[in-house]
Order: sequence, then structure tokens, then C-alpha cells
Amino acid sequence: MTSCDAQHLAERLINGEPVVFPTDTLPALACRPNAAARIWQLKQRPAQKPLILMGASAEDLIAALDQEPPQGWQELAELGWPGALTLVLPAKGAVAQALNPAAGTSLGLRVPASTLALDLLTRSGVLATTSVNYSGEAACTTAAEVAVRFPELARLSPEPWPPGSGLASTVVAWRSDGWKVLRQGAVQLPGLA
Repeated sequence: MTSCDAQHLAERLINGEPVVFPTDTLPALACRPNAAARIWQLKQRPAQKPLILMGASAEDLIAALDQEPPQGWQELAELGWPGALTLVLPAKGAVAQALNPAAGTSLGLRVPASTLALDLLTRSGVLATTSVNYSGEAACTTAAEVAVRFPELARLSPEPWPPGSGLASTVVAWRSDGWKVLRQGAVQLPGLA
């Protein structure tokens, strides 16, 4: 499959097709939340591993929680959005069930710091995302690598993509006893462990 501009890629997404686009960390395999099952099939990934909801703004992401977010989320978002920070917040409803079918009670949220990604997300709306790889294998880091390993997927143009950091995002989750760092990545958050 070839690459296409943001408008055409957004149309493919709206039609339920999975696609690939660059972010500030690693390229993202993405689809609309109601088509999330396609990602687990493509990656050959266990469905108990949840997907991340990526959006162009905090408002778009928080609306998908289908409930009020916990106190303190906004301060963390201001430290890491747009950027390599994923916030895992309590959630309910269809989007949480689609991206986290094993639990359905939380969603990982991220606003990337990539103008190409943000342009696409503005056109497509929020997307279910993950790294571009088969489960257990190293993630693709370039458009050329994606084209070889996943030739059936449409990619965002122009190519080559600006290089991402290659590091996964920092993942911080709300728990009953406060905020916990689940995975330390590119973003450092003082005072959290």
C-alpha cells in the first residue's frame, strides 16, 4: 500500500481501515476505536493488552472517558502534552470497552508532539493506537520499515518521516492511592515513582 496525505488517510480511518503515521516517539498503528479489534489481529497481540487512545487535544481525550477524570490529571497533562506522556485514567463506556476489553475500566490517553500526527488526529478524531510491530518483536521506527513489514497498511505522507525519539512514552496511571509510574519513558515527572 502506498502513502497518502492526512485527508485521505482520515477517510480510510473513518471507513474502518487501520493505518500508520509518525509520532514524536515511535510510529503508530491506528484505527477508529470501534475497529480496534483489527489492531489485535494485525499485531497478533493478546486482547488483554490494552491500546492507547490518541487525540489532538486533552478535551477530545477526556470526553472519551465517559466520566469525570481524577484530580491532578490536568497538571500532569500540562507537563507532558503534547508529548511522550500517556495518562491511564478511570473510564467507562464503549471506548474503554473497545480499547481495554479485558478490564474496560480505564483508558490510556496521549496527545503526541508531532505536527503530522496532530494534523491527522484533528481530521480523524481520536484513534486507538499502538506501536507498529508483531507482538513480541521490535517496533518499526521508519516509514520504509513499515512498508516492508506491513505492506498492506496505508501510511501518512510525506515520507521519509521526521525521526521519533525511538523511546516509548512514559505511562502514569491513577490508582486509589494516587498516581503511579507504570513505565518510565521519555518524559520525566518529578515526585512520581
